[in-house]
Amino acid sequence: MKILHTADWHLGKKLNEFSRLDEQKEVLHEICNLADQHQVDVVLIAGDLFDTFNPPADAVELFYQTLHRLSNRGQRAVVAIAGNHDSADRIEAPDPLARACGIVFSGYPATEVPAFSLESGLKSVHSAPGFIELSLPQYEYPLRLLLTPYANEARLRQFLGVNDPEAAFRQVLEESWQSTAQKYCDEQGVNILLSHLFMVNGTEEQPVEEPEDEKHILHVGGAQAVYTENIPSQIQYTALGHLHRFHFANKKNASPVVYSGSLLEYSFSEAHQQKFVMLLDAVPGEEVQVTPLKITSGKKLYRKRFESPGEALEWLEQNQDCFVELTLVSDDYLSAQLKKELFNVHSGIVTLIPEVKRDRLEREGVEHIDPSRDVELLFKQYFQHKKGQEVNEELLELFRQVTHRES
Repeated sequence: MKILHTADWHLGKKLNEFSRLDEQKEVLHEICNLADQHQVDVVLIAGDLFDTFNPPADAVELFYQTLHRLSNRGQRAVVAIAGNHDSADRIEAPDPLARACGIVFSGYPATEVPAFSLESGLKSVHSAPGFIELSLPQYEYPLRLLLTPYANEARLRQFLGVNDPEAAFRQVLEESWQSTAQKYCDEQGVNILLSHLFMVNGTEEQPVEEPEDEKHILHVGGAQAVYTENIPSQIQYTALGHLHRFHFANKKNASPVVYSGSLLEYSFSEAHQQKFVMLLDAVPGEEVQVTPLKITSGKKLYRKRFESPGEALEWLEQNQDCFVELTLVSDDYLSAQLKKELFNVHSGIVTLIPEVKRDRLEREGVEHIDPSRDVELLFKQYFQHKKGQEVNEELLELFRQVTHRES
């Protein structure tokens, strides 16, 4: 059985004022072509389908057009879950119509997908809260999916029917997965967990952290990190969404736990990241073979720093089809004329950061501020510079909430 795993489409997302919709159309067209080229049987989309709870109409239209094409008129199963950027109700709203095309939506961890059967032979065999088993006509064995869309910890406890506030969240989730897997998953079918959670290898000393630009789903109003060790042994592959960099979240020689990553470089913290979708070759009772397929569509993002305007202008002229965070070092502050010249030569400058040399700042008695440093530290420095005192913890906590940071 060939399965395509993708996530974090973030349709409707902008880079500051720059729309990414044309790039998203291009990359989704590429994914549809990859699904056809590799004769994929099933497409799994692990959340953050949209960038906001109320996405623009053109993003919604692109989403439905893409899923309709991926479903190949009911010949190919498509299963999509909600992420922390999505409205669960919006994701589930078109489910009755979508199921007629072989498209399954799950917005909540306790969603139970109604039974369906298509003329193509694709049908649901079993369904339970957070679980669906699909029968594909070209295979004698079924596909079992444990579905865990995003919900904060309080709502997850509610969905899982847990009233004990002292119970460890990871343990609660593990017990729920184990119960479902023991009931429905054996070596007679392909067993996959599809989820949008922050998951790490609990045995690693330095697990991967959530990116600064991503809405955090940990701790405050969110959920604890889940360990890969919490995944049931019956699961052959875990398809994850949330982190934008493709990587394996677990140890080698274990059932793959994979973040497929985002479709595009959505922020400058992702600059130079190669983007992928995962092609899975799965059969019951055997190790899933995972092949990352490179995505070639979309503009590159660059963080560039130049010591002179001439160097900056030359590079900008030679690298037009990209977005740039440009830092320009100079002996003096940037003039309006130079700023105009820079923006005229390149239409994709997202941020222009003037960096006045330290000796000039010292002569003027201005503390040097490094714009590449952590944004919270920059805020503290800014507050100190403007107010002449340190920021208090209450205001700092409000800043963290506004920027989706954690203490």
